[in-house]
Amino acid sequence: MAADSERQVVLITGCSEGGIGHALAVAFAAEGCLVAATSRSLGSMRGLESDPRFFLQELDVVSDESVGRALESVMARFGRIDVLVNNAGVHLVAPLAEAPMPAVEHLFNTNVYGPLRLIQAVVPNMVTRRKGKIVNVGSVTALAPGPWAGAYSAAKAALHAMTDTLRLELKPFGISVINVVPGGIRSNFGEHSMANYSRMPEWKLYKPYEASIRARTAQSQGPRATPAAELAKKTVSVVLKRNPPAWFSYGHLSTIFAIFYHLPLCLRDFVYRKIYKI
Repeated sequence: MAADSERQVVLITGCSEGGIGHALAVAFAAEGCLVAATSRSLGSMRGLESDPRFFLQELDVVSDESVGRALESVMARFGRIDVLVNNAGVHLVAPLAEAPMPAVEHLFNTNVYGPLRLIQAVVPNMVTRRKGKIVNVGSVTALAPGPWAGAYSAAKAALHAMTDTLRLELKPFGISVINVVPGGIRSNFGEHSMANYSRMPEWKLYKPYEASIRARTAQSQGPRATPAAELAKKTVSVVLKRNPPAWFSYGHLSTIFAIFYHLPLCLRDFVYRKIYKI
């Protein structure tokens, strides 16, 4: 085992059990990294607490104070952060014309502003050391947004755009920025999405489409969904390369969405209308 000073220190957000972040934490640790695993609740990471490879911290990405406290603890423990993985996120299924604005605002605060909070907190130390890696976890739905999850797709598209800009802006300081774009990954994502959906109001304009809208919450969790551990292992292998790629997409339907991205809009719309019966 390498000395701690030689091991990569990785901070990951959104590491609750059953999710992609948890799988990433385990995969980075398996490669000898020191992992600062974070979540809004320590209880959601209970399975990691007895393993010395993990330093667990509560971190709520929507709170400047929470981000500051967690980063202070991680820096006190390790003195640096080599890799930041912005994984924490929430899902929102709702037709845009009726989506409750507080829910949309929370979505963007978590999925867009949250990663930027972490980046602004971590980058000064990376700049001082002239090295570091930032990994933003996006989504294939940003490539070809369809019905019922428009706010989520828009937030992930914003994150993709920020990642492209950061890659250019941070390169002079020796910092690599990687956009990880999962396809359909088997995780607790569908359960959380359904829980959020249960808090939505009764639709007025879209009541006839209720069944189709509700089904969208679990669309990524079909029988052919890629296991989170498989995505995590592939992602860690890519991120730990000396010169990691700018873009890495993996998982069920990732190729289909890449094709959708290049389709003429009239064809894409035709396919979506058939699928969602709208």
